[in-house]
Amino acid sequence: MGRRASLFTALVAVLALTGCTQLVSGQGRSERPDVSKVSGLEITTGESGPKPGVPDADLQVENGDGGEMDRLAINTLADVEAYWAEQLPAKFDVEFTPVKRLVSYDSNGKGVDICRTNTAGVANAFYCSLDDSIAWDRGELLPMLDDAFGPMSVVTVLAHEMGHAVQYKLGDKGGVNQATPTIIKEQQADCYAGNFFRWVAEGKSEHFRISTGPGLNQVLATMFFIRDAAGTSAEKQGAHGSAFDRVSAFQFGFAGDPTRCAAIDEAEVKARITQQKFDAQDEDQGFGKGNLKVDDPRYLDLLEQSLKDAYAESGATPPTFTTEEDDCQDAAETSPASYCPATNSVSIDLPDLVKIGTPPKRGQKGGIGDFAAFAEIASRFALSIQKATGYSLEGPAAGLRTACLTGAWAGTTTESEARLRLSSGDLDEAVAELLADKSLIAADVNGTVVPSGFARVEAFRDGFFEGSGLCTRKYSG
Repeated sequence: MGRRASLFTALVAVLALTGCTQLVSGQGRSERPDVSKVSGLEITTGESGPKPGVPDADLQVENGDGGEMDRLAINTLADVEAYWAEQLPAKFDVEFTPVKRLVSYDSNGKGVDICRTNTAGVANAFYCSLDDSIAWDRGELLPMLDDAFGPMSVVTVLAHEMGHAVQYKLGDKGGVNQATPTIIKEQQADCYAGNFFRWVAEGKSEHFRISTGPGLNQVLATMFFIRDAAGTSAEKQGAHGSAFDRVSAFQFGFAGDPTRCAAIDEAEVKARITQQKFDAQDEDQGFGKGNLKVDDPRYLDLLEQSLKDAYAESGATPPTFTTEEDDCQDAAETSPASYCPATNSVSIDLPDLVKIGTPPKRGQKGGIGDFAAFAEIASRFALSIQKATGYSLEGPAAGLRTACLTGAWAGTTTESEARLRLSSGDLDEAVAELLADKSLIAADVNGTVVPSGFARVEAFRDGFFEGSGLCTRKYSG
């Protein structure tokens, strides 16, 4: 963020899978949700992954080695096919036919010729309509996903690829063809993956189980990891979407049914997709393109003015900002920013802010970026709006209102006259921070975080697309 400057840059090197404002249905909904649930399901914290003691599926696989990764892939595809065998006849009056070829390979070993490609060195998973096949790399890709995010990340990727198979089998009923832009196909496939995971969460999968708390958080983290790099145009051939856009599509599928996914078309994508290229004003100040030095007083002043502008219509007296320690009597201290209701002030811990706001160097651990840091401050500012309008500042409803109001502020930064302007990769930083265990973006005044990362992201997205008015209506508790 900066003087007509942009916010934030990408967090890590990206794995791109190659297999693959107007309101639109499935974005924000005005009905009041149960803040203790995830799309109507209880928030659970149990085990996620393969069910113990269940026999492996018996599917024919070419070039397999019978190892753990192949078994995980086969069980996934058997369950995903079972799901679509139910849903295609029920929702589209189309019989589901299993994929004709399943191919396992090791990208570090001898290549296999499939889909006019030799797989040597190709760490990927993909669907090919030329021979109705799904292939996966058991040597590098699947183990890497499993190590980083757990076995349900592998399920996520393969459920997405089966989504492409579903598109092919639906034909015109699925709303896509060979000429359909890649981003539409990818958004649909992410949405179809969300459909399948709802089925798993409801306990209907033979081989897998997932908790709606930590389990779904890991799935969303996987979606973050396989996003396009910041600066990638959504119009580019092969574009899969930003983390914000991919998670949105997955959530639409989890909350809806397959017909919602098939309805994703060019009009919706143009109205909703946030992925964009960097522009000439996206400066590189040594922290990555578009990423600012978060403890620079100039940018903190601009942030404060941006927040005042965003919430001006509320009529609330804006809080004061301080970098001094505040001995607050009616709220706990939180990092990197705290809100004190008694003094209507936001105190900022600059060293902690810098830790979050400094993106990591390639291959190293570190913070996230300037949007993540500034959004933490914005969340504490949003608490002052809730206080002024008579809402409780404690509990999960307050956390979701905070996420929604922070999203509403982020939405104002897309406007051309904004003091701080959103840039490519910014909203992906929001997803990363929202999924963090101690994220303030969806926390109440004492720093108690809403347990479901899924619900946090949904609330932020509601505010981003529909503004602050929805936040108090939908998340009134």
